[in-house]
Amino acid sequence: MRNWTSGSILSFFSNDLAIDLGTSNTLVFAKGKGVVVSEPSMVAVNQKTGRIEAVGREAKDMLGRTPGNIVAIRPMKDGVIADFEHTENMLDYFIKKAHNRSILVRPRIVIGVPSEITQVEKRAVRDSALKARAAEVFLVEQAVAAAIGTGLPIREPTGNMIVDIGGGTTDIAVISMTGIVYSRSVRVAGDEMDQAIIQFIKRKYNLLIGERTAEEITVNVITDAVRAALEQIPPELSADIVDRGIVLTGGGSLLKNLDKRLREETGLPVSMADDPLASVVLGAGMMLSDFNLLRKLCLD
Repeated sequence: MRNWTSGSILSFFSNDLAIDLGTSNTLVFAKGKGVVVSEPSMVAVNQKTGRIEAVGREAKDMLGRTPGNIVAIRPMKDGVIADFEHTENMLDYFIKKAHNRSILVRPRIVIGVPSEITQVEKRAVRDSALKARAAEVFLVEQAVAAAIGTGLPIREPTGNMIVDIGGGTTDIAVISMTGIVYSRSVRVAGDEMDQAIIQFIKRKYNLLIGERTAEEITVNVITDAVRAALEQIPPELSADIVDRGIVLTGGGSLLKNLDKRLREETGLPVSMADDPLASVVLGAGMMLSDFNLLRKLCLD
């Protein structure tokens, strides 16, 4: 159980950060400054020496322009850590960059994670951040952070549904009175998901499908997940969502006509977040200034 002492409260907001550690991109929010880092979740590694040559945008820019012994690694997969060592190095780089390389006091960090993250995966995120010089790590569900970042009235006694389509997962949450009524992660998301589906079907069934068919599959999976959520929450909250609709966020929400397709398939109002790429980190950043909210929504 986390010890929420008054000393902890007073020291909480020094040089602290919020991080959206995504499969495709990592964003860092610094209190009082806003989003200070937005770069690809990528590390360029020299295969001969094992040395890290570049991180983030620099690593991506090296693709195709360097000797064959330098490879690009994405240490995150499906929204969770796939490569612990390189995630730690990547986090360390981004944390230093957020503070212009000068860290006098170790920052406390709020990190957004997928809804159905396991205890082992939680520990991996915490340990990576702690080894990357965090003083303390607070994990919050990405969809909940996104709901706060998009300005949904989560404190009101009404149902709010958010669908966060990231690079590795699609997270769906229903929130009411600052409580998570329902949350689910679906391992289908916006980062090259159509290509992934095309390749999977080709490999497993030796069938070649077009991008349009792959997009259909993506929309169907997300639609089914939204329907499942509506069936499992109390009828009163379902009625709220039928009335108020769904908010789409995350990079995958920018897929052409996705909002229109979901509107047609579910019969619900569907709206887009104002800043879909930054909703999670903005919401996590707001928690840096609202200790009670963080305490209520922080995962154990």
